[in-house]
Amino acid sequence: MAPTPMEVSVKAGNAGAAAEWRDDDGRPRRTGTFWTASAHIITAVIGSGVLSLAWAIAQLGWVAGPAAMLLFAFVTYYTSTLLADCYRSGDPHTGKRNYTYMDAVRSNLGGSKVVLCGAIQYANLVGVAIGYTIASSISMQAIRRSGCFHKDVHADPCKTSSSTPHMILFGVVQILFSQIPDSDQIWWLSIVATIMSFTYSTIGLGLGIARTVSNGGFKGSLTGIGIGADVTSTQKMWHSLQAFGDIAFAYSFSNILIEIQDTIKAPPPSEAKVMKKATRLSVATTTIFYMLCGCMGYAALGDAAPRHLLTGFGFYEPYCLLYVANAALVVEHVLAYRERCQPLFAFVEEWAARRWPESAFVTGEVVIPLGSGGRCYYKLNLFRLTWRAAFVVSITAVSMLPFFSDVDVLQLVGALGFWPFTVYFPVEMYIVQKKVPRWSKQWVCLKIVSLGCLVICVAAAAGSIAGIKFHKPSTSA
Repeated sequence: MAPTPMEVSVKAGNAGAAAEWRDDDGRPRRTGTFWTASAHIITAVIGSGVLSLAWAIAQLGWVAGPAAMLLFAFVTYYTSTLLADCYRSGDPHTGKRNYTYMDAVRSNLGGSKVVLCGAIQYANLVGVAIGYTIASSISMQAIRRSGCFHKDVHADPCKTSSSTPHMILFGVVQILFSQIPDSDQIWWLSIVATIMSFTYSTIGLGLGIARTVSNGGFKGSLTGIGIGADVTSTQKMWHSLQAFGDIAFAYSFSNILIEIQDTIKAPPPSEAKVMKKATRLSVATTTIFYMLCGCMGYAALGDAAPRHLLTGFGFYEPYCLLYVANAALVVEHVLAYRERCQPLFAFVEEWAARRWPESAFVTGEVVIPLGSGGRCYYKLNLFRLTWRAAFVVSITAVSMLPFFSDVDVLQLVGALGFWPFTVYFPVEMYIVQKKVPRWSKQWVCLKIVSLGCLVICVAAAAGSIAGIKFHKPSTSA
């Protein structure tokens, strides 16, 4: 039977209403704004990298340290504005959307550069996972030692022990958390991680301010740690280069900007224009916070500022604050590890599903009810269980090798990851997107910026590699 005019009208009305709640790509309408994008960037950026900034400033001094942070902040902001223009291919208002950083590289550059970007991204994730594992073991040791001293009235009865048990404990916890699928239903995990980041960062800042006040003034010097009996000129050079790696790691967040931009509601104004404003506010806010944490840590501890700021205030009072700060760092690292590794997990699992589509081991799922009523359940996939557990075990085993500390790894990750993700790919994509003529003034300036950052990052990577000494794992309890 043919539909009546009334039925046709109702169906057309329903289709129109449905279209109103869809964007031009057919996905549910995005609702993000300037403020939500700014909040996403700030919460995604501030992490454990902030704790090593006091050490970085101690190597460079009161002049070069803050200047280096401002330089990295400016470069990050500038290249982020270039990246914002690459969210849509073609027309900035109606062009095809790129949902991820890799999508943008694929649309604008393609070919071997997509493979190169993927290889660097996944290698970067492995380095971050190793760094998180070792950093968490250091904080767990600090918690144990702080509790031991507090219990025994500041005596030192604590027997030394290896960091290996703490790494194993972190790995066991991570095996469980890595099985949690990437889903909008667990958005609260990101909020918890953000709260933890601000908790230990703010405590570190507060302790730095309190120590500076109790000292009656600022410590440190204009040129940083001086050359003398304890520090040779060669060590000074390597440490200064390592400091650039620390700062680079703190500003390494460009590979998430496209995903954040994909949450902004459709124009007008264009998503790129909103994202540029959000990036300006976020980089400025983050830089101010970084400056406060790094400078106050150096002002409080001077040349003795450690690579892990929280360990610079001892294991005594304020006992509760140090306990909370280190515990917050461990929780944040557990959640950040899982979040950072999701792209790698997804890549391997999607590849396996394409390679063996008929395999029940790879694609089959077992539904496990959680609680009564059947509303909550978990889909167990044997390949996901095996592969993710094997990855965590491998990372934990590598972390136990006596070649490096957490900061050595994160410095190297920062040095190697900053240039390609923050500078090279955004510059190259912008040149293609905007059809910038070769050898034009703008083209030359963009290439100079890219080349200059490459030189700095290669030098920082060399310093980080030089800092990777063969030593026994930490034995402080």
